[in-house]
Amino acid sequence: MRVIQFREALREAMSEEMRRDKNVFLMGEEVAEYNGAYKVSQGMLDEFGAERVIDTPIAELGFTGLGVGAAMNGLRPVVEFMTFNFSLVAIDQIINGAAKMMSMSGGQFNVPAVFRGPTGNAGQLSSQHSQNFENWYANTPGLKVVVPSNPYDAKGLLKSAIRDNDPVIFMESELMYGDKGEVPEGEYLIPLDKAKVVKEGTDVTLVSFGKMMKVVDQVATDLAKENISVELIDLISVRPIDYKTIIESVKKTNRLVILEETWPLASISTEISHYVQRHAFDYLDAPIHRINNKDVPVPYAPTLLQEVLPNAERAKEAVKAVLYRK
Repeated sequence: MRVIQFREALREAMSEEMRRDKNVFLMGEEVAEYNGAYKVSQGMLDEFGAERVIDTPIAELGFTGLGVGAAMNGLRPVVEFMTFNFSLVAIDQIINGAAKMMSMSGGQFNVPAVFRGPTGNAGQLSSQHSQNFENWYANTPGLKVVVPSNPYDAKGLLKSAIRDNDPVIFMESELMYGDKGEVPEGEYLIPLDKAKVVKEGTDVTLVSFGKMMKVVDQVATDLAKENISVELIDLISVRPIDYKTIIESVKKTNRLVILEETWPLASISTEISHYVQRHAFDYLDAPIHRINNKDVPVPYAPTLLQEVLPNAERAKEAVKAVLYRK
């Protein structure tokens, strides 16, 4: 099987869907003439033209509103944010427009739009450009929120998101665009509501999503050398959450650790912790542990970043704690 970059997988997904459906188009800052801020849309302007690959002004509120209106009128826009930090300027259009339109119109209008771009920390970008908003958007009925962790999933999920009749928040990572992975040549789709057991284990369930999957994969590999068997689950979607896969794993391992790159209050890990203790309490042999960002704005200095962000060492400590091996 061929190996391609994460950015190439996204480009293939969008291009294939644009060839398949003339109503699909891409819009955002620098997506056309500059080939995308992270070269995700490289070459797409040449193939599809300026009517379907559209450079926008630096005006997220405005072009997001245009995307919502276009979707209400039968088109399928892919709206790219240069970073989801900038989506805060447009959040009213997403939360009060796209997410609620189906309900408020009594089913007369749906919004088949994808809002995509990078999320989270990407190095020394400081407080205003290093935030995670997966839990913010996941708190909104009417939205689907997807966070792929590898090129294979990214392509199949983005194709499914573009075909979905609901608005989908599709969150990537600037640090993953150059990641390489196996991606089939042929057509495939991945459902937006199913978590994946990446690695089976017996001692503890470790749940994460997005680029943090690279951290937990390393944790599982390192702990295997200490005879600790970790079952890894990639959530893939944080709205809806595939609770069933998590519960089934916890019933087998009897322990749960969740790693998530965001602040601890009202996070995805908070929700999972509540759900598991509510529906699988009798199976737990230890309190649930979770690893989040420290509860401070994300700093600029690399030494402070290391202290604030989730990392492998903190995850290993949490796993050993639930196994009473600390």
